[in-house]
Amino acid sequence: MSSTTSLPVLSLVETRVLGVLAEKQRTVPDSYPLTLNSLVSGCNQKTSRSPVLELTESQVQAAIDSLRGYSLVAETSGGRAFRYEHNIDRVLRIPSQSVILLTVLMLRGPQTAGELRIACDRMHNFADISSVEGFLNELAERPAGALVVKLPRLPGARESRWAHLLSGAPAEETMRAAGAPSDAVQASHDVSLGEVAALKANVARLETEVASLKALLGRVCSELGISEAG
Repeated sequence: MSSTTSLPVLSLVETRVLGVLAEKQRTVPDSYPLTLNSLVSGCNQKTSRSPVLELTESQVQAAIDSLRGYSLVAETSGGRAFRYEHNIDRVLRIPSQSVILLTVLMLRGPQTAGELRIACDRMHNFADISSVEGFLNELAERPAGALVVKLPRLPGARESRWAHLLSGAPAEETMRAAGAPSDAVQASHDVSLGEVAALKANVARLETEVASLKALLGRVCSELGISEAG
């Protein structure tokens, strides 16, 4: 797959595998390329991952096989186990700084430029936020196809977040492209976020109250010697 060929739409598991390989290449170079076991552990990390996943070896192996078909991952034989490495920079033909930004977006989800600068620190020290934004803009305006997109600003947020496009357009961008004016779309999006948050809070509160009432009813019935059904 060359830079002029349309990119495949990768699954969450595939982007997680690809992101882990790119991350570990820079954070634990002595262990890179990675064995399947190390790759599974990296995919299931509880820190620096969003969402947190619980992938099996077979799921990770299936993602590896798929990514190998796109030439994004290569298999090497060394020692007693096969090892795996990524080919992101060679396939997409982007600089290492851009690979690192994509890596964090694949592993942690949408981030602001400021968040990306901090999250990338172990892999590359960007001089300032404008440097991060410069590489993000290059990725967004890439002639062979955009690899990132700037999302609509969230309610109350001071900065816009960026998301990768390796798994297709994120939900926010889909809403923006629906044809409604940007301000109207953002307003309706803000309202829906507030409503969902309120509903979730109410459901959680009601579930707690119901559980307390059930426990109280159980104790009363036990003391009276009657069944709850009665």
